[in-house]
Amino acid sequence: MESGNLGKAFNDGDVIIRQGDEGDCMYVIQSGAVEVVRHVDGKDVPIATRSEGEFFGEMSIFEREVRMATVRARGPVRVITVDKKNLMKRIQEDPSLAFRLLQTMSQRLRELSGEVAHRKSR
Repeated sequence: MESGNLGKAFNDGDVIIRQGDEGDCMYVIQSGAVEVVRHVDGKDVPIATRSEGEFFGEMSIFEREVRMATVRARGPVRVITVDKKNLMKRIQEDPSLAFRLLQTMSQRLRELSGEVAHRKSR
């Protein structure tokens, strides 16, 4: 979405967002990678890895709910924060951004549905 070094830097293992916290923005990874985990039954369960150019935390822009997962840096990471106002401005500038965002969210829902079905069949 944006380039340069405007973002915030995190070191390996740093928590960027924590499951259960309130959120009102999403993050775009400028460099590095993050690990998405859910805390279930006292254990951290890895859900996904996201890397440069990908985003996370987007659900909080659409719903004022608590974060559903914790996201930690895997090595050095730089992210930029995008709030609802910023996102709407970017979508007005580039309407295809809305489609790409929805496409990614749809893929993630499909992956999550497949994972839930797989766990239930065990």
